[in-house]
Amino acid sequence: MTTDKSLPGFESPAAGFDEPFEMLDACHDRLRRSLKLLERLQKYLESHAVDDQARQAALDVLRYFTVAAPLHHEDEERHVVPLLRQSGDGALAEASRQLMQDHEQIRLVWRTLEPLLRDVVRGESPAADRLADLARKFVRMNESHLEFERDRVFPQARALKGREGQQALAVMGQEMAQRRQVRHSNVGMNGAESGARLRPVRLLRS
Repeated sequence: MTTDKSLPGFESPAAGFDEPFEMLDACHDRLRRSLKLLERLQKYLESHAVDDQARQAALDVLRYFTVAAPLHHEDEERHVVPLLRQSGDGALAEASRQLMQDHEQIRLVWRTLEPLLRDVVRGESPAADRLADLARKFVRMNESHLEFERDRVFPQARALKGREGQQALAVMGQEMAQRRQVRHSNVGMNGAESGARLRPVRLLRS
């Protein structure tokens, strides 16, 4: 299992904010890694009690989906959705509605899954069947959404934004970076602080 020591969502080795669509793609890569981590955690807890390894994995998943994922969704809702809506293309307008609907459904499932992961961080064992059902549903929804954005959203949005010129892309990247600077100064994990000093462990690594 790969864990980042830096706060997830505030930097990426693969892209910079001067290339905002490449940054969005890099965020998708981070999202996929976090989903894989969630899958491994859920499977691990099927045959193991909650231990430091499970607590660290749950903390990493929480940190990503409470900090980076909402920022990524906000990026898309502020910078991608308007492009699709204003394109004059009915199919793209429908894609924008689908994107927003997916985000809302993902948030609803996360609100139910999140407390179970916080239980793990505190060293408590959640109901195994409940965790498995929610984790699998969350992973499926996100994977389907990532495929939808890859195939039907990002190529079109990138082309539309490119027509506005390099300055428009620069402004988009600056706004994305600024939001992360503001959130970075205020971020907290509420119920997960008890796991903040856990060290990465190897059993769940891949």
